[in-house]
Amino acid sequence: MRFAIGDTDFLLDGEPHRVLSGAIHYFRVHPDLWADRIRKAKLMGLNTIETYVAWNAHAPSPGVFDLTGGLDLGRFLDLVAAEGMHAIVRPGPYICAEWTNGGLPYWLFADGTVGVRRDEPGFLAAVSSYLHALAPVLVPRQIDNGGPIVLVQVENEYGAYGSDPVYLSKLEQMHRAIGLTVPFTSVDQPMGTMLEDGSLPSLHKTGSFGSRSVARLERLRQAQPTGPLMCSEFWDGWFDSWGEHHHTTPAAASATDLDDLLAAGGSVNIYMFHGGTNFGFTNGANDKGVYRPIATSYDYDAPLDEAGRPTPKFHAFRAVIERYAPVPPLPASMEPGGSGRLASDAADGADREARVVPATDLAVRLDRVASLRSLLPTLTTWSAHDEPPTFDALGAASGFVLYRAEVDLPSGGVLTVGTEVRDRAIVSVDGVVVGVLEREHHDRAIVLPPVTGTLELLVEDQGRVDYGIRIGEPKGLIGGVAVDGVPLSRWTVSPLALDPIAPSALDALSAVEPADGEVLAGPTFATGSFDLDAVDDRYLSLDGFRKGVAWVNGFCLGRYWSRGPQQTLAIPGPVLRSGRNDLVVLELHASASRTAHLLLEPALGHTEA
Repeated sequence: MRFAIGDTDFLLDGEPHRVLSGAIHYFRVHPDLWADRIRKAKLMGLNTIETYVAWNAHAPSPGVFDLTGGLDLGRFLDLVAAEGMHAIVRPGPYICAEWTNGGLPYWLFADGTVGVRRDEPGFLAAVSSYLHALAPVLVPRQIDNGGPIVLVQVENEYGAYGSDPVYLSKLEQMHRAIGLTVPFTSVDQPMGTMLEDGSLPSLHKTGSFGSRSVARLERLRQAQPTGPLMCSEFWDGWFDSWGEHHHTTPAAASATDLDDLLAAGGSVNIYMFHGGTNFGFTNGANDKGVYRPIATSYDYDAPLDEAGRPTPKFHAFRAVIERYAPVPPLPASMEPGGSGRLASDAADGADREARVVPATDLAVRLDRVASLRSLLPTLTTWSAHDEPPTFDALGAASGFVLYRAEVDLPSGGVLTVGTEVRDRAIVSVDGVVVGVLEREHHDRAIVLPPVTGTLELLVEDQGRVDYGIRIGEPKGLIGGVAVDGVPLSRWTVSPLALDPIAPSALDALSAVEPADGEVLAGPTFATGSFDLDAVDDRYLSLDGFRKGVAWVNGFCLGRYWSRGPQQTLAIPGPVLRSGRNDLVVLELHASASRTAHLLLEPALGHTEA
């Protein structure tokens, strides 16, 4: 088969074709759930699945390129093909996506010599290696070769970042050089000169917007007089940041904008069809004067919620799509009021109402408790430094790094970080917490009490900036540390082994004797077990806890924070098991409870505060 760009339409084997696509990021969805999410996209009436490729997820360190498990992009694309759907792939190299560092590997910029998103030899050489590593996955899965891929995007909203046709041309050539033959696209907001700045004549321009569809398409047509109109990011919701409100978009309003887009003859990629979750420490951040880390949930107020169930937006969009294209019959389980689950065993081809787990929430008592300090030997590999090193210099992509110095301050003093705390530091003396320095508050100084002993700063990377000029910046205590103007030297430093959590730490925690009491004083680990007769997607509620990280059966669910708007953490069903399950929580500050709850529904309706 052939896919091409005609004068007015996309052409599939020479015939006009409308792309009806939905975004699913394979790296935000448990791989055992990929097929379910793809099938549901088809049931809404879509014919295409779009995904970014997260370079840094596949390449966590130099010389490594992982295509296994939840990073098996080839398997994801094969599942798309198995549903008879097409695929749009957006390998970047920069993706934004509210994903840590916009998808760019942190180690690429560790020595400060490599450029970011520009015509610079070090950056382009790394991109070339990345694309060659992707080639065995992408090239044979193009539609020309009988696969699902019909479009590939080069860069991502580059017009909002810069205007360098030489850089874009070199990227395009690299994509072609690995054997990609399908049409190439670019995407930018139809505002100002972004469409022109972010593309080339050889790249088919598409737009990114979520409202005023007719006006946006008119601006796109102005920038590109011929070819099919496409909104390749139709924003049907938005992402949440910690400490801000939960974003929603009325289903009726989004459906009207979608209808306007399709009535104008446009093709669409719904961003997102299913958002998923920023598991582990993968969330990004924004910094436009104030640092704002992205929440763990990437639900996005999408047609399919974080647990994969249809929302009112799913049904509103399906009603619009069926005016323009045929849609498959909807199983009863996917109708309003249904379970939202598809039958797991459909050998006879019939969709049946899936087995529904009895609506029972569970309380989980965290009866084994150990301080972070007591478990440090199982989590750390110390190294000595004259100055506090960055996370990047230590080879730490994310998570936590503990900085320790021995001090003699009989009168105390004012501790000052030279340039910036990236992103949050819990300051302790001899194991007693004395305060917190937060980047988003521009904190750099704290008063220390008298101390002759150990000074510790537990620094958390809360998410690498994914958009704008601060992409690629290092993490840690930037600019050194001084007390009363005198630099502190002779540091011992260690990243903490938390994603995945070190097995030796889990063994040590499970060996702790159960203890009574309610309050947890952090930084502290707590663990408990619970039994399930049957598994399904759940939500973890940590009401009464303040801030930290949670794991179920060793799988890192991500960060929680009482400031909201997110109140519960999604637990994918495949992470759970029949019989005994184990929950571990790292509470950084304090909790008024040692009881967590496994819920069948998210607290307070989705992630609303």
